[in-house]
Amino acid sequence: MSTLGIGAIGAGGFGLFALQQFLQSPRAQLVGIAGTNAVAARAMAQRFGAVDLVEVDTLLARPDIDLVYIATPPFLHYAQTRAALLAGKHVICEKPLAMTVAEADELVALAQAGDRLCIANLMQRYNPLFDAVKALVDSRILGECLHGFFENYAADEGLSAEHWFWDRSKSGGIFIEHGVHFFDLFAGWLGPGEVVAAQRVLRPGSGLEEQVQCTVRHASGPLVNFHHSFSQTGRLDRQEFRLLFERGDLTLEEWVPTRARIRAAVNEEQTRALMELFPGARLDVLKTYGGRDRAARGRHKEFDVFQQIELHQGLGDDKQRRYCELLRTLFDDQLAWLSDRSHARKITERNGRDSVAMAAAARDLADASA
Repeated sequence: MSTLGIGAIGAGGFGLFALQQFLQSPRAQLVGIAGTNAVAARAMAQRFGAVDLVEVDTLLARPDIDLVYIATPPFLHYAQTRAALLAGKHVICEKPLAMTVAEADELVALAQAGDRLCIANLMQRYNPLFDAVKALVDSRILGECLHGFFENYAADEGLSAEHWFWDRSKSGGIFIEHGVHFFDLFAGWLGPGEVVAAQRVLRPGSGLEEQVQCTVRHASGPLVNFHHSFSQTGRLDRQEFRLLFERGDLTLEEWVPTRARIRAAVNEEQTRALMELFPGARLDVLKTYGGRDRAARGRHKEFDVFQQIELHQGLGDDKQRRYCELLRTLFDDQLAWLSDRSHARKITERNGRDSVAMAAAARDLADASA
């Protein structure tokens, strides 16, 4: 496949942002746009030159479009993705892939039957920090992973009361619209998870869902707490990931993480292993131990501890540049699969489906406990 014809459905700000990354591939060419917002669609057309502005059905009927990129609100994803697959197109859809597990299952089955690509844009697994954290968990350099947190204190400054985000019939709610990214990320680190508890908080006087939280038990053992709130001024928007291990803890900052901090009590060999997993990191030695002081205990286990350290990586990295890089890498990974079906992708159709299943389970438990 020398050139891949791209058709875009949805022409909002994020759709334009993502397409600017995808179309940096020399194999990709934008050939059609279908957008309900005429001003945004014309802006997208201006950015990429003369492309057709058409209705969705007309775009899907074009033989020169091989892949459809869908960047519409969530309530449109299922119908538009289904129509694209039935038209023989590959699909990259913004998260979530669908609003229910049944819809996601149908889309995955259609994609498999037609040998089509059908992924949700869950680009977090392409972050170099994803691989480093996965290796940290699997290597047990800091012992077993015991617990995790994700705290998302997000701004609602750009979300008016009339925005589709607050309408659960259009967004699916916070777990569906936003949580899928992070359910997928932790499942990549810790294995499949089961939602065991969930709650939601409505904004007084409006009935809008502004806070949700849940607890997930992962197959490897840890419980992970997820909290999402959309209630902050943009100046206070922040996100933090944490993993607790037997001999230390890891913290990642930003919803697209660029910075990592590890606090740990380790011996010489473990220090070397950490520096290899996080190359270029700054190592601060806070305490050193010798003789009998090296012997430590925790969870009724014996540990050999040479020093207490803090390790920092990515202090100067920029989140927006990292975000652009992740989108380009995701697109290249999917193109590689289109050329060679034996290529092992980091994100497959299953990620879109499974993240929706966890989000739906959390939403349903939260509703039941309200």
